[in-house]
Parts: sequence; C-alpha cells; structure tokens
Amino acid sequence: MSTLRVGIASYEEMKAMTMAVARGQRKLALEEPRVWFPSTESFAKILSAGNRDLLRVLAEKAPGSLDELAQLTGRKKSNLSRTLKTMANYGLVRLERGARGRIAAKVVHDLIELELPLGRRDFAA
Repeated sequence: MSTLRVGIASYEEMKAMTMAVARGQRKLALEEPRVWFPSTESFAKILSAGNRDLLRVLAEKAPGSLDELAQLTGRKKSNLSRTLKTMANYGLVRLERGARGRIAAKVVHDLIELELPLGRRDFAA
C-alpha cells in the first residue's frame, strides 16, 4: 500500500494554493499533501478512535459488503454508509461494487502522515 499525506489549511489557503497552481505560479512538491482538512477538529473527527477501528477491520477482514461490515463492527449500515462516503471523499477508502452490486469498502493506504503547520502558510508563493 502507500502513505497518504494530509494537511490542515483553511478554505482561503486551499483556494490560494489551487489558484496559484492553476495559473502556473506554483508547482506542488512530491512530498506535499494532496488531501487537506479545514481544521484539526475535522481531521480528528474523521480519524476518531472508532473510525480508526473501522479502518483496521476493513484492512484485516476485507468484508465483501456493508452488511458484512455491519456484522463485524456492530454499527448500523446507514451509519457505515455515511462514514465510508466521507472517508472516500478524503481518499481514506475506496468504495467498490462487489458481487450482486453490493458496495464494499477497501482501505487505500496503510499509513497517514499529517502536516500540521503552527502558523499560516502562504500557499500562493
């Protein structure tokens, strides 16, 4: 698998970076995060202890459907569906159609690295 590098940046910082890249004024370095969270609180919520347990179950047991995952975790299917869609939006899991059209989640990365600046960064530069 691979490492997912994530960072914390405000909406304004992310927009400035995206615009600078689009205008050709800035290139992203290979080691820079490609996934951004708007706050440490949002990062902590997505990667709470319960959600890290969910990722562990996905990685170790590889359930073939949300029904199977619900049985393994004791969580409701509707809750799992919402959580997994959010995780997929951040690149933590990939949602795939399995046998008979069932949705299954697959862990994409085996390590997450957080870049946490202590001050505001100038993403446009």
